[in-house]
Parts: sequence; C-alpha cells; structure tokens
Amino acid sequence: MRIAVTGSIATDHLMTFPGRFADQFVADQLHTVSLSFLVDNLDVRRGGVGANIAFGMGQLGTQPILVGAAGFDFDQYRAWLDRHGVDTDSVRISETLHTARFVCTTDADHNQIGSFYTGAMSEARLIELKTVADRVGSLDLVLIGADDPEAMLRHTEECRSRNIPFAADFSQQIARMGGEEIRILLDGATYLFSNEYEKGLIESKTGWSDAEILSKVGHRVTTLGSRGVRIERAGEDPIEVGCPEEERKADPTGVGDAFRAGFLSGLAWGVSLERAAQVGCMLATLVIETVGTQEYQLRRAHFMDRFTKAYGVDAAEEVQAHLG
Repeated sequence: MRIAVTGSIATDHLMTFPGRFADQFVADQLHTVSLSFLVDNLDVRRGGVGANIAFGMGQLGTQPILVGAAGFDFDQYRAWLDRHGVDTDSVRISETLHTARFVCTTDADHNQIGSFYTGAMSEARLIELKTVADRVGSLDLVLIGADDPEAMLRHTEECRSRNIPFAADFSQQIARMGGEEIRILLDGATYLFSNEYEKGLIESKTGWSDAEILSKVGHRVTTLGSRGVRIERAGEDPIEVGCPEEERKADPTGVGDAFRAGFLSGLAWGVSLERAAQVGCMLATLVIETVGTQEYQLRRAHFMDRFTKAYGVDAAEEVQAHLG
C-alpha cells in the first residue's frame, strides 16, 4: 500500500517554562495580554507534521512518500529522513526561502503556546499529486496534513478528481480556517483525524453535527489524550482503544503525529482498525516519553514487549508478523 503524507516540514524550537501559563493570565485583561516567559532550556529539533508522520512510518518500515516544501537548508534534514526509511524525492526545494519554523513553549502542566513561520511551506501549493503518483506508480491513500492552506485545498480537490482516497487532518491549521474551508477539506474523506478539542471546533465552525460529519466521511478518528482514541463510522458501534502505560512524560509535542504514523502503518499492513489504533497508541507513547518529535528509537523487541503488555499476545503476534 503506497501512502503519501502531505504536510509541513519544519524545524522545532522547543522551550520549557517551569511555571503554569494559567497563573499568568488576568481574567479581565485577556484582551490586552502582554507576557514574556523566562524558559529553562531550548531544544532545536526536526519537525513539521508531514515529516513527523513520515518519520514514524519509516521507523515501522512502511516506506511513506513525503510530499511538501522545504528550504535550501534542507540537505541534512533530507539525509536524516532518507536514512530512516522515508521517500523524500517528492519534496519541493525552495530556492529563496528557509524551511519552516515552529517555536513552542510548554509549561509545567504540559500546556503549550506555539507560533509557526511558514517559510518554504508556502510553495507546497505548487506540488501536483499526479506527478507524485506517476513517479511511484500509484497512490492508495493520501494523508492531507497541516500545510500551506492553499496546498491543502489543492491536494484535496485533486484527490477527489483523480479518485484517490484521502485522509483529512487539519490539526494546527484549524485555528485559521473558516467553516467553508473545513467543509471542503473533510467532505468525502476516507478518514478524518482530530483530537477531542478539534472535534468540537470542527463541528462549531462547519455548523454540522457529529452525525452529519459521520455521514460525509468514512471514519472519524478522534484522539483522546491519555484515554487513547475513538474510531467512529456511521451506523456502527465505535471502536475505542486505550493507551499503554507510560514510563515517563517528557514532552507532548508530536504525540498526535506519532499516533497517525502508527495508525497509517497499520492500514498499510492491512490489519484491523482496532489493531492499527493500538500500533498508533504504542508509538505515541514512545514519543511522549522523549523530548522532540523524531528523537525516539523504535527498538523492535522493546516495542513488542510493551505492546504485548498493553494489548495481549494475540494482538502482538499479528503486529509482529508485519513489524519483523
């Protein structure tokens, strides 16, 4: 199964604030917020939702095709992704712009405040999926992740016109999108990904109820934080999968991307939706235990030991057959 992952390619600048954001806000002064947080440390990491998801899939051996735009400073990042099983030949390289930047501060309660500079990401709208499909032979699924908004619309419309199944995954871009854009991007999606807060925001902005959205997508996949994930299909009982026990909680950045990487890898293997969600939750757990979105190591024996403990021997034997 050939899965293309479209989305941002970025460098993350991750900082830690030892206090709580909530303690710094004055209720009647929120309209004039002016705050500066003195942080304890700075980690510069590779990131971007498209690259994060592709990296996780590469770790699981499913050879994803990364589709996005990066800057003239991308050489080292490309080499890193290539070494970890990602096909980067469909990444567009800008001649004038730097690779995008994500700057994020996390507080003691693991709440986050972030800003994103688009840089070369703005050129993602110039990428045609037909060119990608012609290069690799065909595409079985395209994940349309958070990216340049025009690119997301173009890729969605192209998937529809060429009858390529697609997964809608707005994540960070949902805050700047209006209801009409969201309606266009999700209508006809085989999968719709969001977290629990984004789920409510999608319904609020589109004016569509949960039932109406389920009638327009094949599967609605909602991550629930520490409670795992829920998968819904119109007219069927939901599938709910819990998370494995964490060894520690180091950094929540990229956890949702890791879940998607594991879930999509499960789809590529042809396992059940429940099993795919279990793989996603296991990979997400590895990421929350690591600072950075691509700094975790997928040691197969360790992965399978923890997967077996969380989901049982039968589930582990099925995944082991694909993981190798």
